[in-house]
Amino acid sequence: MPIRTAVLLCLLALSTAVTAQVRVGLMVSATGPTTAIGIPQKNTGDLLPKKIGDATVEYIQYDDGGDTTRAVQNVKKLLQEHRVDAIIGPSTTPNALAMLDFIAEGKVPLLATVGTSAVVEPLDAKKRWVFKTTQNDDLIAAALIKHMVRTGVKTYGFIGFKDPYGENWYRVFAPMAEKAGIRLVATEYYQRTDASVTGQVLKLVLARPEAMLIAGVGGPAVLPQWTLRDQGYKGTIYQTHGVATDDFIRLGKDRVEGTILAAGPMLVIDEIPDANPVKKVATAYIGAYEKQFGQKPATFGANTWDSGLILQRAIPVALRKAKPGSEAFRVALRDAIEQEREIVGCQGVFNMSPTNHNGMDERARVLVTVKDGRFRLLPE
Repeated sequence: MPIRTAVLLCLLALSTAVTAQVRVGLMVSATGPTTAIGIPQKNTGDLLPKKIGDATVEYIQYDDGGDTTRAVQNVKKLLQEHRVDAIIGPSTTPNALAMLDFIAEGKVPLLATVGTSAVVEPLDAKKRWVFKTTQNDDLIAAALIKHMVRTGVKTYGFIGFKDPYGENWYRVFAPMAEKAGIRLVATEYYQRTDASVTGQVLKLVLARPEAMLIAGVGGPAVLPQWTLRDQGYKGTIYQTHGVATDDFIRLGKDRVEGTILAAGPMLVIDEIPDANPVKKVATAYIGAYEKQFGQKPATFGANTWDSGLILQRAIPVALRKAKPGSEAFRVALRDAIEQEREIVGCQGVFNMSPTNHNGMDERARVLVTVKDGRFRLLPE
């Protein structure tokens, strides 16, 4: 082969490798009732790398407004029109569950940034295409129950969203609490858009539980707590990691003082020891976000950032096996994510496997309380 021809072929091969393009969909709820979650996720999407390995990365972002119907419409567009290789999001549990059939049919890896473990458990053929970058409910629940046991709580009441987030929390928490000797004395539900929960709260107070667990997300999780305090309830109130945002304190004011929750270390990053590997990653993310947007991100944005970190590890592996835009590439990408170990993120350390699509352990949670209008680390 003439030297000139060989050189041209080499240059062509290099050009093809460099110009390979991976398309990643981003689904957020930047409008609607859960903007405290969706806005930092939307903003974080703008910080994700545009080049990974030998490939450029195009991000196509859609806002679902917290609406399930729009989420389904958006995922169809991402799969059919944009032919994405992976999707990060959405912001809410109902929207994630509504997307599962389409994700499985399209054979596209989804890095879900929602709270409930129901999107990855039990792991079956459909959910094998889904990974999750937030702590599973049982991991957070175990920390809350441990605190209840230590402080002598024997009875509790439960109020949660009447949707998959609240319902899954009930299914997870109730048997774990019962096993620990903590009895459930009253259960109530409410809608994310409800303006009042007085009726439910009065029933809870009449049952005289020593503690309350509220399973809600963002601003709507404040409503039951505000009402409980206004009705004179004096017991300890526990919340899930769905309230790990400054908006919870801003909206709840003095009514959320003393709240107990478990969340990712980033929520109280200033109080995390420097030796913790999460601190370096979270601090870098916070710095990048502040530089771009002039304020600190809510921890929900970190779920999107951690999804990006996972893809940065998995995409180069998949590129060695297939071309972006093909089913073979998407399969290779899914398989690569399943093999990733010790990925240090802002929220914890991920060890994925074919049987565990969350991969987070106790390093992904800390116990937190609200004191003097801010989140503070609470020793376990």
